Amino acid sequence: MTPELDWLKRWALYAPEGIALQMGEDGRTLSYRELYCKSRLVAAVLRRRFHVQAGDRVACLAQNELESVVLFFAVQRLGAIFVPINFRFTASEVDHIVRDSGAKLLVVQAAYRGVVENLSVQLWDFDSLGSALGTDDREIEMEMQGGFEDPCMILYTSGTTGFPKGALLSNRMIFWNSINTGLRLNLTQNDVVLSFLPLFHTGGWNVLTTPCLHRGAKVILLRKFDADLILELCARERVTVLFGVPTMMDFMQRSPRFPITDLTSVRYAIVGGEPMPVPLIDVWEKRGVPIRQGYGLTEFGPNVFSLNEEDSRRKMGSIGFPNFYVEARVVDEQGGELPAGHVGELILRGPVAMSGYWRNPQATAEVLRDGWVHTGDLVRRDDEGYFFVVGRKKEMFISGGENVYPAEVEKVLRQVPGVREVAVIGVPHKKWGECGRAFVTAEAGTTLSPENLHGFCLQHLAKFKIPQQFVVLPDMPKTDSGKIAKQRLREWAEA
Repeated sequence: MTPELDWLKRWALYAPEGIALQMGEDGRTLSYRELYCKSRLVAAVLRRRFHVQAGDRVACLAQNELESVVLFFAVQRLGAIFVPINFRFTASEVDHIVRDSGAKLLVVQAAYRGVVENLSVQLWDFDSLGSALGTDDREIEMEMQGGFEDPCMILYTSGTTGFPKGALLSNRMIFWNSINTGLRLNLTQNDVVLSFLPLFHTGGWNVLTTPCLHRGAKVILLRKFDADLILELCARERVTVLFGVPTMMDFMQRSPRFPITDLTSVRYAIVGGEPMPVPLIDVWEKRGVPIRQGYGLTEFGPNVFSLNEEDSRRKMGSIGFPNFYVEARVVDEQGGELPAGHVGELILRGPVAMSGYWRNPQATAEVLRDGWVHTGDLVRRDDEGYFFVVGRKKEMFISGGENVYPAEVEKVLRQVPGVREVAVIGVPHKKWGECGRAFVTAEAGTTLSPENLHGFCLQHLAKFKIPQQFVVLPDMPKTDSGKIAKQRLREWAEA
């Protein structure tokens, strides 16, 4: 048994009646004693009934539920590997992950039974976990089987081409991410956090959920994003820390509840996924909620950078400094470290790195080199050591021999009155090789024209950076984590 891993056993001793988990929609709860006991019970069932052993993969197709967290800790207790699957996937997409992971068992919620009925994998009814949660299991002997370096989770990342890749997360990675997070965000046992990103995404598991359970805090789960309900819970449950992507923060501030909701308990909001527009930061700041922009990725962390809340205005747009036990470098194409002010690729090293991509040595070798994770993200560091994301390395395009970073163009277009969201991609151009195409959505009651957008860019950007085309959309396509789906925009552009 590895002491660093059995968090629930410790908190069942220290604060047995403290609430570990609560459902935002119906108020169901699990105390730390209950979470510890139920995870041991489910582990015993997995071992006895399904013969799950160390190293086996157990997949799960379900929404955010108390049972989802119980299942993860049960699988971890056996030394097996948990594989959460996107519940929006089609049968063929689920089949790919089941086959690729070699799952021994798929635990499926009733609502998704039709998606998996023809798959050749052993099934277990997710909803039966609810009855297991009602059993008194304090006498079950089920010590932690997994080791510190053993894998405990495979998270499949949405690939821009081909099939998703499975990032292999170890117990070590989740432990050190939790330590880093607690130190940088000042998490305590008294914190109350909301977790509404889906639990097939690293944001749902590892931004706040696992770090807060390590700290003995209270985690409120929501099955889906609901701006009104989130604001209601902030006031009623005295939520102390919020987390979301800019789109979600925008939806919340547009709710009629936003101006009247008591947000005095919220110490700050963590924002990641993509840069948060300055006007949106200002809206939250005026409600007394500082914005701590951050940065992370499935393959490392995911809590890698954080901006101190006292710098949220002075350094708007920055992701701040690397978290504890994280080394960060900005390098050129040859791997040479670049000085402050220069744009280069961000590479990272530390105990929060993934073990690799599941059964994909080629992809692993491309990302993990000499102990460093090559993120593919372009950043710069200012003279004070603050980091700023410039864009994705693969998103950068070359127009007439000049490098164009979409994030820089997007930042300018967000300043146009009436622009709500913006995304810029590179597309082929006969004369310049590539040029920019900008997609924007408008604020309600606002009309945007390509001519006005182009005119604004002329005042604020060099000519080679100005998009050749402007497309006004009614809505922007989104990923499951709420970010703008640029791959969908590229597909539209190629059609």
